[in-house]
Amino acid sequence: MSDQIKHECGIAVLRLLKPLSYYQEKYGSWRYGINKLYLLMEKQHNRGQDGAGALSLKLNPAPGLKYIARTRSVQTNPIIDCFNQIYSSIDTELKNNPNKLNDVAWAKDNLRFAGELYMGHLRYGTFGKNNVDLVHPVLRVSNWRSKTLALAGNFNLTNVDELFNYLINFGQHPKEFSDTVTALELIGLFMEEENQKLFREYKNQGYSNYEISNLIEENIDVAKVLKEATHNWDGGYVMGGVLGHGDSFIVRDPWGIRPVYYYYDDEIFVAASERPVIQTAMNVYHNKIKELEPGSAIIVKKSGEIKNQMIRIPEKKSSCSFERIYFSRGTDYEIYNERKNLGEYLVPEILKAIDYDFENTVFSFIPNTSETAFYGMLKGLESYLNFYKQTKIIESKEKMSDADLKKLLELRPRVEKIAVKDVKMRTFITQDEDRNEMVQHVYDVTYGTVKDNIDTLVVIDDSIVRGTTLKQSILKILDRLNPKKIIVVSSAPQIRYPDCYGIDMTKINDFIAFNAVIDLLKETGQQNLIDDVYQKCKEQQNLPKEDVVNYVRNIYKQFTPNEISKRIASLIKNESINAEFQVIFQSIENLHKACPDNKGDWYFTGNYPTPGGNKVVNTSFINFYEKKDERAC
Repeated sequence: MSDQIKHECGIAVLRLLKPLSYYQEKYGSWRYGINKLYLLMEKQHNRGQDGAGALSLKLNPAPGLKYIARTRSVQTNPIIDCFNQIYSSIDTELKNNPNKLNDVAWAKDNLRFAGELYMGHLRYGTFGKNNVDLVHPVLRVSNWRSKTLALAGNFNLTNVDELFNYLINFGQHPKEFSDTVTALELIGLFMEEENQKLFREYKNQGYSNYEISNLIEENIDVAKVLKEATHNWDGGYVMGGVLGHGDSFIVRDPWGIRPVYYYYDDEIFVAASERPVIQTAMNVYHNKIKELEPGSAIIVKKSGEIKNQMIRIPEKKSSCSFERIYFSRGTDYEIYNERKNLGEYLVPEILKAIDYDFENTVFSFIPNTSETAFYGMLKGLESYLNFYKQTKIIESKEKMSDADLKKLLELRPRVEKIAVKDVKMRTFITQDEDRNEMVQHVYDVTYGTVKDNIDTLVVIDDSIVRGTTLKQSILKILDRLNPKKIIVVSSAPQIRYPDCYGIDMTKINDFIAFNAVIDLLKETGQQNLIDDVYQKCKEQQNLPKEDVVNYVRNIYKQFTPNEISKRIASLIKNESINAEFQVIFQSIENLHKACPDNKGDWYFTGNYPTPGGNKVVNTSFINFYEKKDERAC
């Protein structure tokens, strides 16, 4: 993606199922869990580079010992900073006790991060200030371990206002209006209710308070707590939680919008937002790693018992396809194949655009994230050429000369490395005019690869969101090669609607496709349709989210995708570009064909899986119409 869009976050949860001494004996270090947590987080750095946090919990600590340790960072390299803090604290203690390096019992009693349960989080600062207080894991602390809760999530809730008011009506006074605090307090509220219910039951049976605490820790129903707490949640979420006494959980939304995977054996339980991360960190095959089903929670009890339980009735699975197009790690075998398919399915439209002229067409990709789609496109082009060659040979039979046959067989796509990312422009350039000039030099081009004013240059991108970088730098950079025509191909369809489930895309007027259709409506004298959609959105502002209709879809119905694509091209190109310019987008049909099990396509179709999505898109349109530069959720 040439325009940078930020994903909210990623999580990692790790539970050692054996005593620390086991890992000391088998792997040579009780720090096995810390080292694995670092791998799980570092291999997910693509999911968040603005902040990171790590938490450790000790099982069965003696009273008076701190059993939870947490570190968080918003430094330039937050993961490195977090683990520098962790290892520095260990090294400091060991300097004073050099003979205790491999003393597991001493380590557990004296070192903050010597524990059996770990949780990590990575964050992009897409909402609110990027300060350390906003970095997960977040804590809700009590002197009762079974009431202490740590939470880390990859999520966005669309109905925070409803949930916030629920807490107020219950009698609480939340310290902050945010989905993180609201989620933490809701789970904490029902956890306390469960504690109180069990306390009364055991008290009536004659147990002492000391005995009751242990009984509650053994028998607290985490699944029940999660069912009650998430009952009215609307949005996409994966939550990782740790209770102070040692139970832990991962819970996923009923639509499966946000991803999470897990693996366990007799030594360890691991969960993460990315499957290949677990494969790499634990050195296991992909078929050993499971995806948590929508609406489910996997709960690891303090005892080590692992339960997979339904928390909410699963809805129609709507896993985010855009996450798979761009955000997720391309080393996942399914995602790799999906991205290749996306590139291959674009070939018929590309062939039409180049008029089937392979001799005068150069194929490439930009940026690096689109490389896999490029390989798929190349496969499709080669398949077409093989068919073309076979047909020509059959038609010609003995009439084709050896020279013509040789020329035909040598025909193949002209592939070149056109653009190389050279530098990252620094923020000390503050003036827009100067910055735009400098941004043009982010990429360097390979001169001599394109025949002046003869060749068509086809460049595949994984997606086009705002079109800003394409307009301000990339198109100008490609035009330096003097092609006759530039075709930019997007492996994703036109992004028309905002996201409300955890990706930083909430302002509809940021999207080049939206600006193109508004431009077309005004040009064709249909301003009344824009006004009408605004009025319908305003009329729904105070309705329950379940009754809200996405009327914003009406503005796109007046034009075909090709008409909108042409207008997008005209908005991106300016007078300084000499080459002819065309944009080709993926179709919705081919998107679903490429990603058959991940059909969350609301960015492209406006088909939001939850009622809150319709409310968000209408709010976003109202903000555009009223010229408010605000997030819609």
